[in-house]
Amino acid sequence: MSVAKKPLKPTDFPVTAEGQKIKKQDGKPIASTEDADLAADVAERLNDDEARREEDKWSA
Repeated sequence: MSVAKKPLKPTDFPVTAEGQKIKKQDGKPIASTEDADLAADVAERLNDDEARREEDKWSA
């Protein structure tokens, strides 16, 4: 899997999987995988992690 060079920002979410590519909300690719199912799983996990981070920020 290739990885983006810059950290993701809250405005980049939610990320989506399109085939083997994972893309930010603006459509720019941030990573690619060898398998479409893996891309979907990674995108889901990134979105879940960011949602938890946002919840934690507001509940503190």
